[in-house]
Amino acid sequence: MKKLVISGLYKAFGSQCVLTDLDLNVPAGSLTAILGPSGSGKTTLLRILAGFEQADRGTVRIGDAVVDGDGTHVAPERRRIGYVPQEGSLFPHLNVTANVGFGLPAKQRSSRHIANLLEAVGLADLGKRYPHELSGGQQQRVALARALAIRPDVVLLDEPFASLDAHLRASIRTDVQQIFAAAGTTAVLVTHDQDEALAIADRVAVLRDGRIAQYSAPAELYSRPVDSALARFVGDANLLDGVRRDGLVDTVLGQLPVEVAHADGNGDAGDTGAQSHLVTVLIRPEHIELVATDQVEPADGKVGRVIESEYYGHDAVLRIKLEQADSEPIVVRTAGDHQLPAGSLVLLRARGPVLTWPR
Repeated sequence: MKKLVISGLYKAFGSQCVLTDLDLNVPAGSLTAILGPSGSGKTTLLRILAGFEQADRGTVRIGDAVVDGDGTHVAPERRRIGYVPQEGSLFPHLNVTANVGFGLPAKQRSSRHIANLLEAVGLADLGKRYPHELSGGQQQRVALARALAIRPDVVLLDEPFASLDAHLRASIRTDVQQIFAAAGTTAVLVTHDQDEALAIADRVAVLRDGRIAQYSAPAELYSRPVDSALARFVGDANLLDGVRRDGLVDTVLGQLPVEVAHADGNGDAGDTGAQSHLVTVLIRPEHIELVATDQVEPADGKVGRVIESEYYGHDAVLRIKLEQADSEPIVVRTAGDHQLPAGSLVLLRARGPVLTWPR
């Protein structure tokens, strides 16, 4: 197992700056997801790590060895990096066994090593099949086995599940997570799918405008984003105006306790004195409870009317307009068996503590 360390990485194409002073430390044996919107520099970063592109400035280290920077540029085939592209990119004239062993010395291509890899990715009986005889998910498993065949120091995955249907994508990424954990492989996954990043990675790095906006464990990223823009990017978010004082914040959903910032500085440490401060308040949709208006007193919450309902089976997402507030609709996530049609009157109660940023 080897760690991957990126320091001060800068890359531009002509006058277009893509990556700016980017720093990232991927621990040995971990899986890090690089998450970002289209055009944020994810693919460029992956190509630099693989050796397909050379950084203009900065260094890339695998273990203690510099592979890019300080006057060094190690060729892709000498970096001991496994690469899994968006599509399987398998050789159509080679069967599964030959595809997996393509990057190995000839004497190792018929070894037990390949059989073990096929067993690990769930393709033990498919070694003689050709790519056109495989499903999309099976082709991606072959590509993964091929990337692992050389016993790489790092595996890079470029949105490898993007072309699969939702059910298969969830199944494959769970298998990949287990395979990497068992092998102790250091891996970097590039994706624009927030759910995928949060579900599969040990740590998630959000790439924005060529820089890492936040790098943390999935739960930390979701619950304590560094700013409101990132909160909206990673999952659904209600961002409300608030007035904060003495550890409490007044919002259209009532008065709520404010979360104390951690030592790492995530979130707003705030002011605890008597002076009021204008803030932006984060309330996730699942942190709002809905109660029928005929079950409780109106003083127990804020009355709203459902204006839109999206049903997903396991849960539902509602957009609710508060009756006595001139504000944007509140997004609420509730259990799928708790269906409320448009026009329903409900009572909203938010749970704290909440995260705030100066407004």
